[in-house]
Amino acid sequence: MGTPPETLAGVADVDCTGTQAVVTGSTSGIGRAAAVALGRLGADVVVHGRDRDAGSAVVAELEAVGADATFVPADFTDRAAVREFATTVRSETDGVDLLINNAGGFFREGRITGLGVERTFHVNHLSPFLVTAELLAHLRRGARVVTTASAAHRGTDLDLDRATTLDGYSGTWAYSHSKLANVLFSNELARRLDAADRAVTANSFHPGAIPGSGFSRFLPGPLPSVVRLFDSVPGVTSVADGAAALLFLGVSPRTADVSGRYFSGQEPASPSAAARDQTAARRLWERSASLLDIDEPLADASEAAVQGNDPR
Repeated sequence: MGTPPETLAGVADVDCTGTQAVVTGSTSGIGRAAAVALGRLGADVVVHGRDRDAGSAVVAELEAVGADATFVPADFTDRAAVREFATTVRSETDGVDLLINNAGGFFREGRITGLGVERTFHVNHLSPFLVTAELLAHLRRGARVVTTASAAHRGTDLDLDRATTLDGYSGTWAYSHSKLANVLFSNELARRLDAADRAVTANSFHPGAIPGSGFSRFLPGPLPSVVRLFDSVPGVTSVADGAAALLFLGVSPRTADVSGRYFSGQEPASPSAAARDQTAARRLWERSASLLDIDEPLADASEAAVQGNDPR
């Protein structure tokens, strides 16, 4: 059966009783493995995905280990569905201690969504941005926001114009660009949370190349160049390993006060120069709010955040 993710993360003895966790993209892959592990540790878990049968199966698995679990479906290409997801989370919980932005996909064919943006950017970045914005006021002090990024962000610069067109569409570029957006978003979120004295942390991580994850169903065959980038992290090759990296950032006492960082597996790493660009991060933040037609989250903390430390 293999070593459980919580053991691999060194958190098997962490008591998560009373912890409310929201895990997007948790009906398969590392999201599912992490959600079930959180349940074993005592957390209450909101499970997310598109498929109700898959969601019900994860809830049953969580209930089998004694956890309270709820499945809330949402299509991440639909802004209204994402807002409804957040509304349901707020109504069914009295606060969130752990928000895991894990939902995402790799799409061979480009498509423009109702927001006028390319689907990969919408699903992988704009919807996690919206979920986080909608739940900001619901995050308890000491909460953690963990975003699944990727080493695929390297070699890409922020290009918001290209994210709104299908001209020259490349699934590999779109995925890599969305993962760059994940790192920039997480870094900017950390800066603004710190400037607002919210006592909430935000970090992103690269889980590794995981053949058994839900991500693999999006890949064209043979393995595209984006997967070759993953090979730079030796040993991180299973769903359990990827889930362990997520748990390490989500519940380990060792990362309780860590914020604004990027990890490869369970090790802190330096993201690309483009991912450390604070001006680009701020531009992405503002444009994301505009595309979603929402007020800029943590706008009052914007100026102070500009003076924050550059993520390493």
